[in-house]
Amino acid sequence: MTTKDKIFLIAPGFDDPRRDDGPFVCPYCNQVEGLLASFPALAEKVDVIRLPFPRPRQPVIELIGEENQGLPVLVFGDNPPADAREANGNYFISETSRILALLAERHGFPKLH
Repeated sequence: MTTKDKIFLIAPGFDDPRRDDGPFVCPYCNQVEGLLASFPALAEKVDVIRLPFPRPRQPVIELIGEENQGLPVLVFGDNPPADAREANGNYFISETSRILALLAERHGFPKLH
């Protein structure tokens, strides 16, 4: 049985306790959100987990460690690409442009032009 890839994103519309001019969206997560929203049928091929802005982000920590809880992050269910990083036995990519490219390669999303 294959495990789905997981995409962790910061839930949009969050407040930052250090600022009083919110709500906010993460510009990197929002790029991934736009692709997911544009192709909902393809988005069902991956597990999308939206987490609150404040750290610690426990679900991410459990998979790839406290030092890797910056979002967005794509954690691979199986067959990670050669450039994936490894932590706690799990493989992941955290660069937004690479996440978008891998969604196209692995899950059939359109490529960025």
